Amino acid sequence: MSETTNYFWTKKQADGTTRVGLNDTGIDDLGKINFADVPAVNTKLTESGPFISVEAEKAVSDLPSPVAGTISLVNPALSAGPEALNSGDSADRWLVDVK
Repeated sequence: MSETTNYFWTKKQADGTTRVGLNDTGIDDLGKINFADVPAVNTKLTESGPFISVEAEKAVSDLPSPVAGTISLVNPALSAGPEALNSGDSADRWLVDVK
């Protein structure tokens, strides 16, 4: 897992996709996430372009993408709400896989 310069980590998956998740700095700066608007599968991302919008206890922010590509998978746990993003384990705080 590698940290990026913003609130995200990235990890190359065995299938060649890149998993993107929220890192500890993101949680520390934003606080508890109450809402996250994550793009759908097949959404094209550009590096530093629009990615997700979050409402958290310390900030309401639109966060830029750390990678370019097309979203191939969205964390299914996020369909029930943003609770997974508040996990103490950063590996559980993954958002999307990008190819």
